[in-house]
This record gives sequence, C-alpha cells and structure tokens, in this order.
Amino acid sequence: MNKIKNIFKIWLPFAVTVTAFCALIYATVQQAYRQNANDPQVQMAQDAVDAIVDGKSIESIVPADKVSVAKSLAPFFVVYDREGNELASSVTLDGQTPQLPNGVLDSTRELGENRVTWQPRDGVRIAAVIVSYEGGYVLAGRNMREVEAREAQLTTFAGITWVLALLATLAVIA
Repeated sequence: MNKIKNIFKIWLPFAVTVTAFCALIYATVQQAYRQNANDPQVQMAQDAVDAIVDGKSIESIVPADKVSVAKSLAPFFVVYDREGNELASSVTLDGQTPQLPNGVLDSTRELGENRVTWQPRDGVRIAAVIVSYEGGYVLAGRNMREVEAREAQLTTFAGITWVLALLATLAVIA
C-alpha cells in the first residue's frame, strides 16, 4: 500500500502536466478551427458593406438563389436595415430566413462588427459575421457542420492521447 502511495505521489505531477498540455493543445486547435470558420464571412461581409456604401444595389450583392442552411455548406448573406428589418436574404431554413437572437444587431451597432456562433434550431449551427454600416447591417454566414466534425475528431484524438500519456507515465514510474 505504501508503494502505491509513493508511485502516486511521484506520478501526480506528471499527470497534472500531461493534463495541462493536452488541454492547452485541444483548446488552441479548437479555437483555430472555430476562428478560421469566420474567415470567408469576414471578407464577404466587409466587401458587401463597401459595395453598398459605394452605391451598389443590395440586389446586386445578395444572390437571388437561396441557400438551404440545414443542408448546404455554401455561404449566404442577409442584409438588414437600421431597425433590424430584413431587406434581402440568400438563406432559408424551414422555408424562411432564420431569425437572429435578440441583441445581436444592437451589439453589432456598438462594435461595428460582430462574430457569432448562431444556432437557429437544433442540428444547425452557423458561423456568422455581421458588419454595421450607416444604413444597416450585412450578415455573412455559413453552416459549421464540417468545423464541428473536425472538432469532434480533435476531441477524440486529444482524449485518447491524454489517456495514453497518463497510462504511459504511470507505467514508467511504476
């Protein structure tokens, strides 16, 4: 019994270190996946706002074809006026444009730009970037299905690595 306690005392700092490093690596990679999910939408929303400010019509910016966000990974636009009323949309969910959560546009007005993970219904998560301009807001978004698949794979790999590292350090110490 005393030998087991001694092994545990020696192993515990290694276990804490392994756990910390696995958590750090997981968090770093997961955040890189999530932040990269915004990249196309940042460019799309900013370019769309620039085009609107330069005098292009909203209809020339927002595609007429609707993206079914529950099925497609294609990016989409929604343009709102200053009061948050939809002016144009290239997205559909269950036959209509999904509604933003309360406060998102208010926050965007204050910040100038807002990057959100939005879940309009179970099974549909969207990486959205909203940019404010004098006349309203432009939202560019896309389904996060592929990003979430990568995150699930990362969770599995990080979990397996963590358990194996704990067992390996314990075996070496024992």
